[in-house]
Amino acid sequence: QVQLVESGGGLVQPGGSLRLSCAASGRFFSISDMGWYRQAPGKQRELVATITSGFSTTYADSVKGRFTISRDNAKNTVDLQMNSLKAEDTAVYYCNAHIRVSRWPPTEYNYWGQGTQVTVSS
Repeated sequence: QVQLVESGGGLVQPGGSLRLSCAASGRFFSISDMGWYRQAPGKQRELVATITSGFSTTYADSVKGRFTISRDNAKNTVDLQMNSLKAEDTAVYYCNAHIRVSRWPPTEYNYWGQGTQVTVSS
């Protein structure tokens, strides 16, 4: 069974930094796109950043210049380095990955982690 397990959330003061990590485990053939999303109370889940297997990245405008997404294809992990955190970054952050579970026929599913809370407050 494929799972995404996140770590690294917590409470941080405005202007501080946090690093989130996510590891994929289980049996699968390959991982294509990976990313991070977040959901604040009363709001819809929104994209934060994505990264392809070739390391191309995209970011939400609200986090550009402050957050950096990275991945290790050998370890099947994706990280999110968050700097200059603001109160509006407070949310539950979810790891996401498109994982091919079968080489043939090619079968890919979209997986989500359980979420990790990030709270930015003084």
